[in-house]
Amino acid sequence: MTTNEPISKKRENKWAWVWFAYTGFLFIDPILMRPTLNIWLGTFTVFFVFVAIMWGYIRAVDDGHPARFWMIAATFALGLITFPWNQGGSTFFVYSAAFLPFTFDSLRRVFSVFFAEALLVLAEGAIFHAVPGVFHISWPNMFIAIFLMTVIGGGNVFFAQQRRADCQLREALNENLALAAVAERERIARDLHDVLGHTLSVVVLKAELANRLINRQDLSDHTRAAAEIADVERIARTALAEVREAIGGYRTRSLGAEIEAARLTLDAAGVTLTLDSAATSTVNLSAPEEIALSLALREAVTNIVRHSRATTCCLRFITEDNRRRLVIEDNGPNASSQSSLIHEGNGLRGMRERIESLGGHLFLERDNGTRLLIDLPLRESAAS
Repeated sequence: MTTNEPISKKRENKWAWVWFAYTGFLFIDPILMRPTLNIWLGTFTVFFVFVAIMWGYIRAVDDGHPARFWMIAATFALGLITFPWNQGGSTFFVYSAAFLPFTFDSLRRVFSVFFAEALLVLAEGAIFHAVPGVFHISWPNMFIAIFLMTVIGGGNVFFAQQRRADCQLREALNENLALAAVAERERIARDLHDVLGHTLSVVVLKAELANRLINRQDLSDHTRAAAEIADVERIARTALAEVREAIGGYRTRSLGAEIEAARLTLDAAGVTLTLDSAATSTVNLSAPEEIALSLALREAVTNIVRHSRATTCCLRFITEDNRRRLVIEDNGPNASSQSSLIHEGNGLRGMRERIESLGGHLFLERDNGTRLLIDLPLRESAAS
């Protein structure tokens, strides 16, 4: 059986069921406080009702669908029904508060609903506090329920906003990749036309001429046909070399192109790129050096977008003391632990190995942001 649901969505749905464990609080009263048949029957009833609501919320309804609001309302109503006779029913209030930030885009609407829910819980607590017997709500339980609603719901506001920002960034990156792919296809088509268009036309003309000359009986025509075929072979070899050279140029973007791609990516992530005027100069860079610096810049920008939470990035390219230095700095908060300076990921390790293979060094500093310094020796051919 196949499905069009994205793999990332399937994983998200799978992990969403982990939070179902909080329904265990429903069974504290039947087990420890009031283990009566009616309490057990009521607890299992609301439990299975919530299972149906949870299944519909996670599996049956897409994000942003209006039905999600009604499922949240049903969860909150289930809490109001359960709370007076089973104090674990407060977990339904927490579930509804946790779901709200992922249902509404407007923070004003989210906080308004939070406030309305807290007032309803407070009103129910005031009503049933004075009622003795089975239907009774203590003040501590009521305030704990409101506190948990506030803390968990407020925390999920941050995660919901971060998730929406990630989705917007992903969409912007996908759009940039699509535009870059279109531009690259156009460039390849243009270059191949320039490389092969004229050459193939000449090959066709010379091959047709050689064919006509061969069919003649004159020996001089045969000699001329042999010369034309030799020209076809020479032109074809030249075209093959040009095509190979063109294809080699497509394998890796130049440093200038990588800087422009970095600007687009950082802009999409809300990071301002400050570019030193010398950073765009790639004069005297050998092909291996330009490839190494381009790939290092790409990896650094990827890390900034994914992990740094930076707002600015500075890029400098310096040539002094017979050394080339590429410096990439960001102002992201230093949330990394000290162990992260010791244990390198695959990207950083590959970057370091590539730089060291050229006789250079890579330095990484995390202090009020992250500073990546790539140091390469200035070769004599470049210096001259």
